[in-house]
Amino acid sequence: EEITAHSSNVSSLVLGKSSGRLLATGGYDCRVNIWSVNKPNCIMSLTGHTTPIESLQINTNEELIVAGSQSGSIRVWDLEAAKILRTLLGHKANICSLDFHPFGSFVASGSLDTNIKLWDVRRKGCVFRYKGHTEAVRCLRFSPDGKWLASAADDHTVKLWDLAAGKIMFEFTGHTGPVNVVEFHPNEYLLASGSSDRTVRFWDLEKFQVVSCIEEEATPVRCVLFNPDGCCLYSGFQDSLRVYGWEPERCFDVVLVNWGKVADLSICNNQLIGVSFAQSTVSSFVVDLSRVTKSGSIPHGLIRDDEPLVPPTPTGSSLRRIYDRPSTSCSKPQSRVKHNSESERRSPSSEDDRDEKESKAEIQNPEDYKEIFQPKNAICRTPPRNNEPFPAPPEDEPVTAKEAVKSNQAADFQTPLPKQELVCTPDPVQRPPIASSTPVTRTEPSVIPAARNEPIGLKASDFLPAVKNQSQTELVDEEAMSQIRKGHETMCVVLTSRHKNLDTVRAVWSTGDIKARMWRHPRLNSVDSAVAINDLSVVVDLLNIVNQKASLWKLDLCTIVLPQIEKLLQSKYESYVQTGCTSLKLILQRFLPLITDILAAPPSVGVDITREERLHKCKLCYKQLKNISNIVKNKSGLSGRHGSAFRELHLLMAVLE
Repeated sequence: EEITAHSSNVSSLVLGKSSGRLLATGGYDCRVNIWSVNKPNCIMSLTGHTTPIESLQINTNEELIVAGSQSGSIRVWDLEAAKILRTLLGHKANICSLDFHPFGSFVASGSLDTNIKLWDVRRKGCVFRYKGHTEAVRCLRFSPDGKWLASAADDHTVKLWDLAAGKIMFEFTGHTGPVNVVEFHPNEYLLASGSSDRTVRFWDLEKFQVVSCIEEEATPVRCVLFNPDGCCLYSGFQDSLRVYGWEPERCFDVVLVNWGKVADLSICNNQLIGVSFAQSTVSSFVVDLSRVTKSGSIPHGLIRDDEPLVPPTPTGSSLRRIYDRPSTSCSKPQSRVKHNSESERRSPSSEDDRDEKESKAEIQNPEDYKEIFQPKNAICRTPPRNNEPFPAPPEDEPVTAKEAVKSNQAADFQTPLPKQELVCTPDPVQRPPIASSTPVTRTEPSVIPAARNEPIGLKASDFLPAVKNQSQTELVDEEAMSQIRKGHETMCVVLTSRHKNLDTVRAVWSTGDIKARMWRHPRLNSVDSAVAINDLSVVVDLLNIVNQKASLWKLDLCTIVLPQIEKLLQSKYESYVQTGCTSLKLILQRFLPLITDILAAPPSVGVDITREERLHKCKLCYKQLKNISNIVKNKSGLSGRHGSAFRELHLLMAVLE
């Protein structure tokens, strides 16, 4: 099947891996077009980029799509809501590769500037930058358990990154040309990479060594894909598909497919779908995998002479460690995340409003859009996994001949029946109205937001006298004022006390350094005085000032502030938690490497009072950070802005574990 995808040349494309039927194309017209494979009409056109699209990726649920441009900008769209979700800026050159985290709301991007960045889509920020490659990063893949990130680059290397530790685990060398693609085995600790040197290499992720290397006299390897059960690897070359095994290394089958320079592969209903592009045209091809040899003792091609022919490992068995995947069943935390994303769709921020004006999702085919992205039952996800297969190739054609046949028609997407166990959010229950005479017990929320339009748990009507007669609607001014003034004096006392405390801190601050040595200043310094007052609001006000100037932070200041940060992170006030997270991040970035280095250093010879004092402070800070790390770890599973901040802190504190 061929379609004219863009008004100008096509620059990139990607297939959805869940249904195998969703296709996204990017062009030099700066648009991202969404298609249903084997259907001629465009479903949706996404605009907003100002330079050609260089890279695309669709998330596992096929609800989000991310596109990177030549200018280095990244945009994330919500396909179901048909709107821009995030714009991510930070790269200085072309975006060459993208990938969605399999579970969290994270996106990884690789660029021509040689940097890899990990983005939190909900928080709209860069969580980590991974530096190590010396040339363009061509492919990124998250491991099935979401703990590692593999990167392939033009510098002939494949690197494996530990997301929690924020550092490289191992660098795989051996390719003699640019590495175009990398792919994790769906179950085992095994990694496959394909290169322009016309080789496919398999890497053991436990022993960190090469398992096998298969070299062909064909063209460069353009894309690879493991079979869902992990029994073999499909490799896309120009005008051919090759099926490989790795222990021992062998080629099970070669299928001639006239797809040119294939750009992406996907599997659906035991059919392999391949797509390629040339100028403004995109072509899709289908290979019936039931007619492809995926194992057996008679391989197509040569095996190494120095190894005996070993029967293939039965499907389902494993020679290596298996990934530990987190549970993906619906639960309350996941339900909260879903509600948060829905609220983001309804109430975007001012920056998102600007993005919406610059970016549009033009629905070209409303019927297909509603059928695919807006099912009647919101729990169900379409396109469904159990799609009708494409028409099979003719039976009288030999197996080794060209297998890819352009299908004449595609089965329509069908909304599957709702599954009871997938229901995460119960239907709202209609409750009878509560009579006015019934007292209502108010419960304060667990977290009080920093920005709110009215006091928590209070209403203006609560300050006014109750109306005994429904017909009496007017109140006497004196009576209303007396009710309003109730508690006013108490509030004034509280504010006056806080003002006095802040004046005390300010007076100490003006005497000298924010944290001076006790023998230089006999009085308590400003931080000590703020802590001694035993009022977290004063500590928050002081930290908000200190956080704006990182040079004010010293190691002895950390020893005093860290216990207060521990209290702030457990506060019910959102503003307190935000201040605590900001201060903790500054401490981790500036002092954690110093603390770990000093603690790991061998003991000094002789008496060094200054070093002993520094070592004592480092031990104290390390102990306090260990206590805080437990709080951060427990709160890293929260949704929304808090959860993103705690997850970032958890990554920074990974060295403490």
